[in-house]
Amino acid sequence: MLKKILKVLAVLLILSGIIWILQGVNVLPGSFMTGDPQWAINGAINALIGAALFWFANRK
Repeated sequence: MLKKILKVLAVLLILSGIIWILQGVNVLPGSFMTGDPQWAINGAINALIGAALFWFANRK
């Protein structure tokens, strides 16, 4: 049960990171984050944390 929760949290972190990256590089408009490169960096960090959490949850 805990592994499923961690996987869901990891996927949410990855998806939100991707959205932040797209907004930071001005691909996805409509937010205060649009066009601010700091949000692209924050999104990449967020997505990496999500990927690491997903990897951790998939270990035996």
